[in-house]
Amino acid sequence: MRVATVVILAGTLAAAGAVVASVQAAPETASKPAAATLKTAASFQSIKDPGARSVALFTEAGKVIQSPRCLNCHPVERAPTQGDDLHPHNPPMKAGDSGHGPAGLPCFSCHGEANVPTWGQNIKSIPGDPKWALAPAEMAWQGKSLGQICAQLKDPARNGGKTMAQIHHHMAEDHLVGWGWNPGAGRTPAPGTQAQFGELIKAWIDTGAKCPKA
Repeated sequence: MRVATVVILAGTLAAAGAVVASVQAAPETASKPAAATLKTAASFQSIKDPGARSVALFTEAGKVIQSPRCLNCHPVERAPTQGDDLHPHNPPMKAGDSGHGPAGLPCFSCHGEANVPTWGQNIKSIPGDPKWALAPAEMAWQGKSLGQICAQLKDPARNGGKTMAQIHHHMAEDHLVGWGWNPGAGRTPAPGTQAQFGELIKAWIDTGAKCPKA
């Protein structure tokens, strides 16, 4: 049975859990695409103006924020996308009221608590995490400029009521965010490491949380 068929069945049959389990034995032999690098927060110390340094720090962090690993889960249209090219989710899926899929077809119909390698040529693994879900609607980023995303992150009215400390905690320590650096075979990891990303966000906040103009 082709992987595409497995995925469709997993998304449409009540026995989806058994289908996913059937591919767990497949060895994850395919190597992950190489991740891009990420500068450390300390490397921006030479920028003396705090505002300019803050913008530079967020611009570097934007390599993660605007990577496919983040954007796929932050869609404006409340429908997840997939892959490094952000193509529509297959099978078609919507967030639903909970962000965990529509009634009767939750994300966990296919996505378990960990990545599952498959035998497929086009789909090398099914991603998974204990907290697998779309980002809430107020954190939708796809199609927005880095400056727009930055302003949204800072605004409690548009970021789910989060403080800057909570934003930092989410970026630096959230397990689902960390999945972006361990996305399973067939997906390019987010640039750098989650620790580097968290340090960039912390330094950005400490320098005034300034935003790029564009």
